[in-house]
Amino acid sequence: MARLLYIKASPREDDSYSVRAANAFVESYRKSHPDDEIDAMDLFEATLPEFDCAGVTGRYAFTRGGALTEEQASAWEKIKTIIDHFKSFDKYVIAVPMWNFGIPYKLKQYIDLITHPTFTFGYKDGERIGYVTGKPVVCFLARGGEYKGAKKKIDFQKPYLEWALEYIGFTEITSIVIEPTLAGHEIANERLEKAIRKAKRLAKIF
Repeated sequence: MARLLYIKASPREDDSYSVRAANAFVESYRKSHPDDEIDAMDLFEATLPEFDCAGVTGRYAFTRGGALTEEQASAWEKIKTIIDHFKSFDKYVIAVPMWNFGIPYKLKQYIDLITHPTFTFGYKDGERIGYVTGKPVVCFLARGGEYKGAKKKIDFQKPYLEWALEYIGFTEITSIVIEPTLAGHEIANERLEKAIRKAKRLAKIF
């Protein structure tokens, strides 16, 4: 039995193109993998700890082998809980809308919480090594415009998310893009349906 984590990074639920495509994937996956466990994590509903001064200074103290203050230790216990939860899964699905050419701030906060040396990556002989390995992830990326050609350079959603995942060890990264969602109802739904068909096919072999 495998465990799948479904991360929702949109607060719009059924009005979100990324969530609707990801939901279709999860529904198909559940039918194809009835014995697997699926855990949904809504980042806009989850209580994420702040990565504040206590967390930052605690991280530096920890990585340098120093003693942590009570405040730093408390902050790090909360952060390690998030990291341990993330790493406990075997497969991942992420629904991500584009906000201001990048990703929503809640997803950025989550990435900042799980990306730390010793826990999700490290170094050997001067080379970075990701520790979250052998696990597939599929990202559903929705955006209002089309980011091709000259506009590709202002796409900070897909390249950043893929790099952030690669940085901590992911090598099996599949991105399904739904665009342009603001080009009119007919075109948006056509692109969504295309993404859903692809999602359902992928779910059966994921």
